[in-house]
Formats: sequence, structure tokens, C-alpha cells
Amino acid sequence: MRLAADSGARLGEITVLRYNDLDGRVLTIERGLSQGVLGSTKSSRTRRLTLGATTTALIDSHYESWRTLGVRAVFDWLFAPTPARETYMTAGTLSHRFRRLGQLAQVSQPALHRLRHGVATHLVDNGKLLKAQARLGYRDPSTTLRHYSHTSLLDDQDVADELDAVLNSRG
Repeated sequence: MRLAADSGARLGEITVLRYNDLDGRVLTIERGLSQGVLGSTKSSRTRRLTLGATTTALIDSHYESWRTLGVRAVFDWLFAPTPARETYMTAGTLSHRFRRLGQLAQVSQPALHRLRHGVATHLVDNGKLLKAQARLGYRDPSTTLRHYSHTSLLDDQDVADELDAVLNSRG
């Protein structure tokens, strides 16, 4: 959950992340899962983003917990159905586990994709449109604007006052 909330990544991208995609706090997202097929990301672009220190510590701890089971991992998938990590966890399984955890936490209608929207809304609300575009992997900033600009409250009194002062000074 923390990785989804921190990265804004799509479910299909999270599902096929590998431990080696993380370099310190920098996560490289270069593949995705679409309709069960492993391929490039939805935008066909690789993106890099910095994760919070807590998120990377949780990932390291998660990955290390599998090592302590004494099973030699075949691959380094972050989310795998077995400690040997022969394959990645399906998007459906990861989504189902998230829903189950959300229900246990008494969250109304939990869905991983909502965390992606939360990241976008937070960034756009704070005037970080281009950062939201990059983090979410949209090709065009207009996509970010189209989907998330309606969530921002009208808060432009400072702009109106500034323009008023400029217009009054030109008197």
C-alpha cells in the first residue's frame, strides 16, 4: 500500500516491479502488466522517481523477510506468490489482497487505483502539475489537467489582488 501511495504507479506497474528496480530511493518503472501480458508501461516510457525513505525501508524489510525464510530466490520480483519468486504476483491477486487489508482497516471501498488518484490530487492541489505528470507517467500534461484540475478548490484571491494592484498602479 505504501509503495502505491508514494509512487502513484499503476497496478500493472507495481505488480511487476523487481527489487533491482530500486536504487537507493530511486525507483525505475520500465515495465507493466496489461491484461496479463508483461510488456512496457502504458505510455511506453521508462520513468524514474524518488520514493520516501520510509517506503524504501519497508521495501527493503519486505524483501529481506523473504530471504530469512532460507529459500533461494530465482528472480527478484517484489511481489511474488512464493519465496522462490519464480514469477510475479498477478494484478488480480495483488488487488484482492489490498481490498482485504482495506476492509480489515474498515476503509470504505478500498482500491489500489485510488492511491494513484490521491497522489495526483495532492500534487495538483499544491501546484505541482508537471511533477504529477512525471510521477504518474502521463505523456502530456493536459491529461493530468483534464483528470485532476477539477479537484482543486478555487483559491486565486492572491492572483486577483496582485492583478488589481498592477492595474491600479498603471492608472
